[in-house]
Amino acid sequence: MKKVQALLFDLDNTLMDRDHTFRSFSEQFVQDFLGHLPPEEARKTVEDIIERDADGYRDKDGFFAELSEVLPWQSPVPAEAIRSYYDKNYAGHGAVMKHAVDLLNYCRKRGYVMGLVTNGRKEIQDGKIDLLSLREFFSAIVISGEAGIAKPDPDIYRLALKRLGFSAEQTLFIGDHPVNDIWGAGKAGMTTIWLRRNHAWDDKLDVRPWKIIDELDELKDIL
Repeated sequence: MKKVQALLFDLDNTLMDRDHTFRSFSEQFVQDFLGHLPPEEARKTVEDIIERDADGYRDKDGFFAELSEVLPWQSPVPAEAIRSYYDKNYAGHGAVMKHAVDLLNYCRKRGYVMGLVTNGRKEIQDGKIDLLSLREFFSAIVISGEAGIAKPDPDIYRLALKRLGFSAEQTLFIGDHPVNDIWGAGKAGMTTIWLRRNHAWDDKLDVRPWKIIDELDELKDIL
């Protein structure tokens, strides 16, 4: 690992615990919009929203339009109102991933230059980063909504490397999604570490992670 001088991280379900974040948001959403439901039905509605969200890999406009149509409203709520509520409230539910802050401090003390690459709208992702107090750790942050390129396009990783000031050979990438993170970063020439979360590995992928971890603190021994 002597040649590795920089680390690039994914955000959602890598440094931010998106599972906790979206569940917390969904519970508030049901409480605020569907407070007429009895407790058990409210709980089932939260689970339904989480399932429909597909770990965030849904087009948001389509997702909000679907919620507008299928949820047990007392009075109809349009997709635009759901979008507005999401934009205002979602980031506030952000929770840092277990071991994330300790790991980032560890890497910084050892001289690694660190960056972040994430898909999403700039205002939403910036809100998460600031709520979790993660910005101070990164020399470069690339957000797809601002860059006009989204993972898994290798170009978004090349942009991050350019802003970071290191080559792909000098940089290690850590993320949770087999395609958006590991395949995309691998195609950009980086060595990758896969943090196993909610997505099964696709054996059809022509890129493999160098290492597989289940918790972020495992990265310390690898480095």
